Amino acid sequence: MNYPENLKKGDTIGICAPSGGITKEIAIKRLEMAERQLEEMGYKVIETESVRKEERGRSASGEQRAKEFMGLLENDDVKFIIFATGGDFLVEMLEYLDFEKIKKLKPKWMQGFSDITGINYIFNTMLEIPSIYCQTIKDYAMRPLYRNLTDALKIASGKEIEQKSFEKHEEIIDFRIEKDDEKELENQEVIEEIKNEEEELEKGYDLTQETKWINLKGEEKIQFKGRAIGGCLDSIKPFIGTKYDNVSNYIEKYKKDGILWFLEVFEMSTPTLYLTLWQMKMAGYFKDCKGIIFGRPLFIRNDYDIDFNQTVEDVLGDLNIPIICDADIGHVSPQVAMVNGEILEITSENGKGKIRNFKK
Repeated sequence: MNYPENLKKGDTIGICAPSGGITKEIAIKRLEMAERQLEEMGYKVIETESVRKEERGRSASGEQRAKEFMGLLENDDVKFIIFATGGDFLVEMLEYLDFEKIKKLKPKWMQGFSDITGINYIFNTMLEIPSIYCQTIKDYAMRPLYRNLTDALKIASGKEIEQKSFEKHEEIIDFRIEKDDEKELENQEVIEEIKNEEEELEKGYDLTQETKWINLKGEEKIQFKGRAIGGCLDSIKPFIGTKYDNVSNYIEKYKKDGILWFLEVFEMSTPTLYLTLWQMKMAGYFKDCKGIIFGRPLFIRNDYDIDFNQTVEDVLGDLNIPIICDADIGHVSPQVAMVNGEILEITSENGKGKIRNFKK
């Protein structure tokens, strides 16, 4: 793997928006508070031009987004890139990236999740550059920083750490608000929250639900180790069979390490989940796989009275590998800092989990 230089105090952190942008007043305030806190911690922070812009779900044109991202990659002062937010249209900027030039540049640590999978996943499987699958920039506004955020900074600083599952997580909402009602609600929230003191905006996650990792086949203990590939399943699906699909070659190169998949869902029905995992299986993605860990899905529609875990069992049960569900990965906060491209060791026992990363 082409490991980035370790982050250290005094280094510059770059923020860019390769998918959506940050435009709501309350989100901009959190962005500014996050930047201020990172500066107080001893880092320098810069933003690219389109971070605070968005139109039709895009911070800018695909070409402009690629230009701003390349600018951070080419800037020798920038050692760590934290992305602004997720979205839906990151794929539009990929055609404008100069992959040959990127191969010649010093690799940098990058962090984000959701639609940012398009960068994390491709940089891992095509360029063999590891990256961190964890929260985007606004979460760094909370004081004190939650453990997953400090763990991400430790990883970017070159440390091998052990992350433990969290005791509680935020509530999973299983319904969608009608668009008109959603807009009215958001406007009201902005009006109310902007009136609050900064201390209110610095609050952390609303942890109300007990966390319990599930060993899919009821095993008392699961432990497996391998080189990690993964991210948001919604964002991985479009790459299957395209020119950006180098997974088979990647698996062949690192088969001695074994492959470990980490996956999570933003929004799917259980039939779509089944068909996506089936497609991956038929494409050979789970060859030499030592185990799979699934995060908690945010929006899942249980068609045919079949839930998420049963769907996973139905489509992947014949692989005869350990599978963990409901882990601390993805859209339901907090999420651990997973490292795409690094060797990870996953342990799940009695509803609790541990993740160790090994730099090799």
